[in-house]
Amino acid sequence: MTDLGERTLDWAGGRLRIVDQTRLPDTYEILEIDNVADLVDAIRRLAVRGAPAIGVAGGFGVVLAAQEHGAGAEQFAAAVESVRGARPTAVNLARMVDRVAARATEGPDALLEEALAVRDEEIAASRAMGRRGAALVEELVSEADSVTALTICNTGGLAAVERGTALGVIRTIHEQGRLALAIATETRPLLQGARLTAWELERMGAPYRVIVDAAGPALLSRGMADVVLTGADRVAANGDVANKIGTFSLALAARYAAIPFVVVAPESTVDMETPSGDAIHIEDRGADEVVNVRGTPITPEGTGALNPAFDVTPAELITAIVTDSRVVRLDRDETLRSVSPEP
Repeated sequence: MTDLGERTLDWAGGRLRIVDQTRLPDTYEILEIDNVADLVDAIRRLAVRGAPAIGVAGGFGVVLAAQEHGAGAEQFAAAVESVRGARPTAVNLARMVDRVAARATEGPDALLEEALAVRDEEIAASRAMGRRGAALVEELVSEADSVTALTICNTGGLAAVERGTALGVIRTIHEQGRLALAIATETRPLLQGARLTAWELERMGAPYRVIVDAAGPALLSRGMADVVLTGADRVAANGDVANKIGTFSLALAARYAAIPFVVVAPESTVDMETPSGDAIHIEDRGADEVVNVRGTPITPEGTGALNPAFDVTPAELITAIVTDSRVVRLDRDETLRSVSPEP
């Protein structure tokens, strides 16, 4: 099928086209989705994932619901709700579904117009985050001629349509000729770092190494990275951040090693209605992903597992939050309420 080019998710010919992230890095396959049930399945099984990307996908899901049922039908509301609830932790999905669905009374053209606007805003946000984040990293590690950045999970174009959040910052640093090395945790249990981040770094020609998750804190304690850059699935009003499981461990290690810990996420991921991390629902995805690796069992039959997909990093462990329209220096007692987004 036709390569999507720079984008990893787009709308064409009345359907949503996404790179199937479950097939990477072995196979580059584009899913063509023309109904809500297939989209919900793609979101739940992580064929499309990453807070900004599933927000964009959710917006187009409203368009698909209107195509299937008509924007005013009872089935339309049920279909929209099924998209909205496909994954609970990332705020972008519900937020963008609600935003697009709010225009249902204006007809299908208005729904598509709004969904395309969501897509374009996320693309613009990725570019802005790359610039702001790279400038902040230069300030934070000003004594270094080049930067070694450690990151977790996948926060590139696969997670955000183009370029990405934390990985978008790393890409910008690389394009500026200042990246010494990107260190990507493998990110168990689904290996989004080893499979997806490594794939994106390879495609951009950046120097990188993959490490097992447990090695991250030890490497930080030895000063083997200049900065930790992570994404976020939800940023609470007090600055607490929900992100891929393992992020909290890296934040603790970064604090111990006096290494900056920077969260990069678009304004669409900031949820001022969630007061703190305690109020964030953490998705548990069941044992299967833990006791198997890409379909191969790795534990005795019948083994149970806990599989929280995310953890919460407290605001006091975070150096700064970078969005597309502001940098909030939590280490300087700035807050999301005290630093307003730039217009």
